[in-house]
Amino acid sequence: MKIEVRNNNVEKALRVMKKKMKRDGVFQELKDRQYYRKPSEVKREKGKQRLVNIKKAEKIRRNFL
Repeated sequence: MKIEVRNNNVEKALRVMKKKMKRDGVFQELKDRQYYRKPSEVKREKGKQRLVNIKKAEKIRRNFL
């Protein structure tokens, strides 16, 4: 990952880096590796997140049309 610092604006470069890392899932992976979770628990959590994402997409699609 490469971030350019323009006009010595390090704060903006850090914000850009954090946004890219969040989008790539780096922070979530660190959080997941901090403690052991049972595989069934991980699968259940993924299912819940999938439903949340589907509902968000439907809501956006409904409001857009």
